[in-house]
Amino acid sequence: MVDDENIKTTVSPFAIREGEIKTFDGKDGYVSINQIIHKINLGHISDIHFEILDLVNQYEFITSRQIYQLLKHKGVEIKSQDKLNTRLDQLVKMKIITRYYFTSEEGKGIYRVYCLEKMGKYLLNSKEVECKWQPTDNTKPVSLIKKRLAGNQAILAYMRKSKNFYSFKTKPTFNAKTLGKQFKAHGEVTLKIKDREVCLIFDCIRRETDWENKFLDRIKLYKDFYDNFVPFDSGYAMAPQLILVCEDEKHMVETYRVIVSNKVEINKFKVYFTTDLKQNATSLEKSLMEFSKDEETGKYKANNVEIKILG
Repeated sequence: MVDDENIKTTVSPFAIREGEIKTFDGKDGYVSINQIIHKINLGHISDIHFEILDLVNQYEFITSRQIYQLLKHKGVEIKSQDKLNTRLDQLVKMKIITRYYFTSEEGKGIYRVYCLEKMGKYLLNSKEVECKWQPTDNTKPVSLIKKRLAGNQAILAYMRKSKNFYSFKTKPTFNAKTLGKQFKAHGEVTLKIKDREVCLIFDCIRRETDWENKFLDRIKLYKDFYDNFVPFDSGYAMAPQLILVCEDEKHMVETYRVIVSNKVEINKFKVYFTTDLKQNATSLEKSLMEFSKDEETGKYKANNVEIKILG
């Protein structure tokens, strides 16, 4: 598998492509739970298959590369990406998990996306693992899946590259008190420096149809949360750091323009920006950017921010 820093692409694999659709690449037909139990009894479905199943459940939508990196980080013995792909194929054929790929006018996407099937939920429940999956989850559109994948990648980057990494959540929940709404971010990472914890929240923006208005609705929720924050709101002793994950640097500018032009800046709290591909750097110390206003010209500009604790 190619290391992150050696990936040469200039376009994020999780960017939205025009006319993109989700295409089923799983197993048709019927598989009974008795057939699956027989496979388990024969040892054809082993502990490593359950490790994979647990990750698919935890992350909701996930690529084989992300599964491989997570297994390696956990110290699970998996010899190669090809060996992992063989096990994923076995789980797909037994309808324990399923998979999709994305198709557009540019052709097929270069990766497959894995998610649960009904049999997977049964197996997790038998192990007393919490599983909130329901069949309608697999009907989610391309934009929501790619936001999930981009959020996974941000979590993975900090998990693997930050010496201060402490814990994570895939879908942290927030309350916008004034608007009376509850919403979820796409990822949370907690860094620990001595006895101090720093919480980073990742929200992923994609260039989906009408994305500016959808993002505007979402940033209003964050503004409500931060502008009215008091200790232990949504379970946070201190306000977490919001990081907006965009498709590319031009998209960062477009996203910030939506905030400024609609006057929805968050008071008293900085918002940092990053892109999918910035997570591929060897160190994350310089992966974040912020916007500032030039008082002489009145124009805004993006500045790199160096944050040592991210390294």
